[in-house]
This record gives sequence, structure tokens and C-alpha cells, in this order.
Amino acid sequence: LIYNAEKDLTSKGGDAADILRKVPMLSVDLDGNVSLRGNGNVRVLINNKPSTIMAANIADALKQIPADMIKTVEVITSPSAKYDAEGSGGIINIITKKNTLQGYNMNVDLGVGNRGSNLGLRGSYRAGKMGFTLGGYGRGNYFRTITDLNQTTFGTTQNVVTAQNIRTKDNGLFGNYNLGWDYDIAKNQSLTASVRYGVRNSSRKQDQNTGLSIGSNPAIFSERLVDVRDLSGSIDVNLDYVHTYKPRQEWSISSQMSRNNLTNNFFTDYLNTNRDITGRQKNVNLNTNQEFTIQTDYQKPIDDRQSLEFGAKGIFREVTSNYKYLAADPTSDYTIDPKRPAGQLNYSQNVAAAYLSYTLTTKNKYTFKVGSRYEYTAINAKNQVEQSFNIPSYGILVPSVNVSKNLSETTTLKLGYNRRIQRPGLQQLNPNFNAANPQNITIGNPLLRPELTDNIELGLGSRIKKTYINVAIFGRITDNVITQIRQPSDTLPGAVISTYQNIGKQRAIGSNFFGNVYLTSKWTIGGGFDLVYAFLEGTTTGLNGLSQKVTNNGLNVNGRLMTQITLKNGWAFQGFSFMRGSQVQLQGRQGGFGFYSFGMKKDFNNKKASFGLSAENFFSRGITIRTQLNSPTFIQDNHTLQLNRGIRVNFSYTIGKMSFEDQRRKTRSVNNDDLKNEEGGGQQQGSGTTPAPARRQNNK
Repeated sequence: LIYNAEKDLTSKGGDAADILRKVPMLSVDLDGNVSLRGNGNVRVLINNKPSTIMAANIADALKQIPADMIKTVEVITSPSAKYDAEGSGGIINIITKKNTLQGYNMNVDLGVGNRGSNLGLRGSYRAGKMGFTLGGYGRGNYFRTITDLNQTTFGTTQNVVTAQNIRTKDNGLFGNYNLGWDYDIAKNQSLTASVRYGVRNSSRKQDQNTGLSIGSNPAIFSERLVDVRDLSGSIDVNLDYVHTYKPRQEWSISSQMSRNNLTNNFFTDYLNTNRDITGRQKNVNLNTNQEFTIQTDYQKPIDDRQSLEFGAKGIFREVTSNYKYLAADPTSDYTIDPKRPAGQLNYSQNVAAAYLSYTLTTKNKYTFKVGSRYEYTAINAKNQVEQSFNIPSYGILVPSVNVSKNLSETTTLKLGYNRRIQRPGLQQLNPNFNAANPQNITIGNPLLRPELTDNIELGLGSRIKKTYINVAIFGRITDNVITQIRQPSDTLPGAVISTYQNIGKQRAIGSNFFGNVYLTSKWTIGGGFDLVYAFLEGTTTGLNGLSQKVTNNGLNVNGRLMTQITLKNGWAFQGFSFMRGSQVQLQGRQGGFGFYSFGMKKDFNNKKASFGLSAENFFSRGITIRTQLNSPTFIQDNHTLQLNRGIRVNFSYTIGKMSFEDQRRKTRSVNNDDLKNEEGGGQQQGSGTTPAPARRQNNK
């Protein structure tokens, strides 16, 4: 599925999460967490390439990608053997704006709003065989959130009741900068190189007021001022070579080096009833994620109806985490907190992979694409005293089968099966004891194993005059699921500790429908809905200290509706609405929410300049989400109000002159996905029978 993001009006000045929220089959919560058909284990690529910024936290990484630089979003639900096995839910590929025209071009974007502001610069120059691209984007955002938490933890002798109110101010500065170079060595050979740098400087200040009732004793009240600092800098360097021997036959070799430095610290002041500081605490958590990738791919036609593709790849990853707690009196210096010793994790992961894929198109318009991929993973993990964790190496064979049938010139039926793997992420592995909120503590587990998922789907896409519709049914089976488990603390009264374990399984069956209709040549309307019935099973610890089975099931519903009108003299208007129903979890349900926006744009000077205005959730103060969790040892009711009513003003101006370039250049790039334009922000459904000139050549 290809979503044309550059036609979107209301997301201008926003970030990638604002775009993904509008893409069929995707669901994005208010924190920016993305799920595909109800599965949050998705692999996100930027221009067919991985990035270390995605390894730490996808939601935070999306904030670094301005909506203004996104051209299209590709959703791949049934990847072929060419794609890395990572991402049990599927693959999301974000394609940024670029051009291969002769001449020079420079575009400036400026936006100002009550929830965020942005400034962007994008330029390109190409003469003859050589071209350069340059981009720089900066964004700032400002959010306010009010959270009310009511929690009861059960004990063998007495219960602890927690009532907490948290007022949060989020301020963030995000940057994304890139430099690209390409050179046509010969008519059939090309060399490309690029450098991308992303930076995040996020601050979250909280005023936490907590009341704690232990048994029948009177409540004890406390107040904490918490300052959370989330800082990161990431760099991706790519070098790619492509040799095209003849149509549909080519060889490529690609390399990439990436590094992400992540700092996630918090500072706490303890206050008395007079709001005097009685003590201070600091958690320092420094992380790095570094990887080097080398891959080669070869494709060759056997005849007019058959083709063969194969390749190999190596990924070498190094993850480190250093953390410690410090404490201080109101006027003294920080010293190591003896109650919470420092720790360190050194985690290396090397992946070797090879694949083979075969494609056959029959005379009666069937297309078969079958293949298999083998990945071998070796892991070595040590703590601060060089003690090794016993994590054995493992190999996995992941087959894929995709069959499509052209029922007519405008209707295609598709059936797909694939197996996927989901390796644990950095935050799930990090053993740092994060107590920024002492009533809800998180800690990672470096012993996590990957989970395996089998996916099957059947889809039908059809275009009837000016209407396009797509409907699909799908199912998935996941074992060895990485599940977040919450248990009351044995030493901290009323606190719940969240960690991750391979103790669950998931079964899901669902359907999605979406469509576009051109009511007139200038007015489009589109929308759809997703239905997923999920069954989850895991284990938890009861009051008797023994493990017991926990199950939960339920229906997840999402829907969206959007429209766009293009008028004379450069005027355009767009409206969008989205509804996300409550989501079933192993230990409860996360509440749903609704979202809507409206935007307008006016083009000037032969579309070289434009002025835009957009507003979000303007009829309400904000969005409220209620999450209810329960287990044999605790119950929790969480109300979160995000004050996200917003308005933005945008201005864009382009200088320069470009001319059309006849030669179609092909590129290849590293694609670590292990871990057809329509006006009006439309969608298109790709198929195995897409004509060669329209098929994206670097989606590997």
C-alpha cells in the first residue's frame, strides 16, 4: 500500500506520526506508538534503509522526521524473502522528498503554532552525471498532560492504595539533517552516498502528588518534582553501487554504518508540605547502539515470465548501557546511592542471512512469488563484572509465498503467507531500574529471546471508474511472545514494577477495508476501518507466589475518514478524522480516543510559494484516555488528559529552476528490516503485476 503524503495539508508542520495516523491499516496512539493491524511489532525504514534512531524507540524517532519532508509511506504486510525477517507485524517504509532533475532547486518551509513550530530547508543540484541533495529540518513542540492514577496492590496481610496526580510539561527540540551525492559512472552503473544525522533534545517536567494508604492507616502524602531528559544523536552513513546489465538483470552491493547515542536521565526533588526540598535523586542512563551492515543482491530474468533473485547480508550490532543512581541532601553534592547499585550491559548481536526468491507469471494472469530466507543470529551479553549471560545462538528459516491473480484490468486478488521474527528492542533489554515515577517502575530483561509469527492474508483490490476499494482478511499466530508483565514490588509499598518476559502467545484474526472516491475531478473522499479480534495468553505470579496462567481477549476497532477539495486560484481544503477504539492487553485494556483536523492552503506565484492554516481538535480541550489493568496482585485505573488542541500557520517558498531528466537512475541501499500518485493524499495498492516502469526498484 502506498500513501501519498506530500498531498496532505493538515500534517504540514507536524511530524511523521501525524502522517502515519492517516495511513490505512496503521494505528498511532497519542505517544506516537505505531501498530499495523493491531500489531505493534513493525519495522520502520527511512528511504528503504534502517536507522539506529528507530532501534531505541520508534515513537520518539518519528518525532525527528518532519511531515514536510515525507513524500510517500509504503505499508508492506506480506514481505518477500528479500526483506529481512525482522518485524512480525510488517514493514513501514517512509520515503522522503527528493528529485533527479537537471538544475538546482531550494525550498524553505516555516511554521508557527501553539503546540509546535518548525523550520526546514531542502535543496538539490544536478548537472550531467552528478547530483547533490541537502536537507535541514528543525522542530520544537510543547505539550501539556494531566494524569490521575488510582492503584491498589494486594498483599497477604494488607493492601496498599495509591492515589496520584501528575501534571506534565513536555518540551522538545528535534532536528534531521541529510547530505546526499550520486554519480552515474556509466550508462548502466551508478554510485550513491549519503549521510543523515538526527538529534533529539526532549525535556519532561512533572509535578507528582501521591497519597499512599497502607492497610487501615491514614494516607501519607508526598510531592516530587521530576525532570526527565531524553537526548539522542544518531548518524547513518551509506555507500551503494548498482550495475545494470540489461532490463531486469542487475547486481548491487550496499553498505551502511550507523551509531546512536542515547541519554535518558531523570532528576528528582523531594518536597515537604511547605514545598521545601528535603532530598534529591538522580538516575544517569547512557546508551549506545552501533551497527555495520554489508549486503549484496542479484536479480536475473530466466525468460519473459520467470525471474530469480538471491543475495546475502551481514549485520554486526553493538549495544551498551551504563546506568547508576545518585542521591543528595538539599545542599550536598550527589553521591552513589548504595540502595541501588550501578550497572552495565554490553550486548553484541551478529546476524548472517541469505535468501532465494523465484517469480513466475502465467499466461492466465497468475503471479507466483515464492522464496525463503535463512538468518543465523549469534549473541554475546555481559554485565559490569564481565559475567556472561547464557544466550545461545539460533538460526531460523523464514519462507514466504505471495500469489496474485488479475481478475480484470482493474481488479486483483492476492493471497500471501510469510513467517516473521521479532527480536527484542533496546529498551526491552536495558536492565536500568527506571523509577522516574516510583509507583510505576520499568526494568528491561537482557535474557529476552525473539518471538516468531506466522501471517496469512487474502486481499482484493479493485478500481471501478473513479472509485478504488480494498478489502482483506488476515490471521496471525505468535509464539514465545515478548510480553510486558507488571507485578507489585516486594520492597516498595504500593509500587508496580513492569518488565518483559517470553511467556506469552497471541492469536489474532481480522479484516480491514479502505477506499477512495473521486466525487468530482476536484473533490475526493476516502476512509476505512480495521477490525482485529485478539487472544492473548501468558503467566503471572499470584498472591501465593506461584505462577498462574492469565488470558485476555477482545475486539480492537479503528477507523478513519478524510476529504480534500481543490478549487481555482490555488485554494485547497482538507478534513480528517480518526477513531481508535480501546486496545486489549494481557492484563487489561488501553483506552481509545478520537482525533480530527482541518486545513487549508493557498498557492501563489505559479505554486512557488504557499500559505497554509491547520487546526486540530479545536472543539475540545484535549483527548482523554482511560487504561484499566488488573491481575491477581493489583488493579490500576489510569486517566490521561492530553491538552492537544492546536493551530498552525505555515509558509513555504521555492527558488530555482529544474528541467526533466530522461535517464531513469536506479539505486540500491541497505535495508535492515530485520528488527503511482493519487491527488488528495490518496492510497494505491501495489501488486505483483505492477508494470516495470512504475515498480520501485530499491525496495530491498
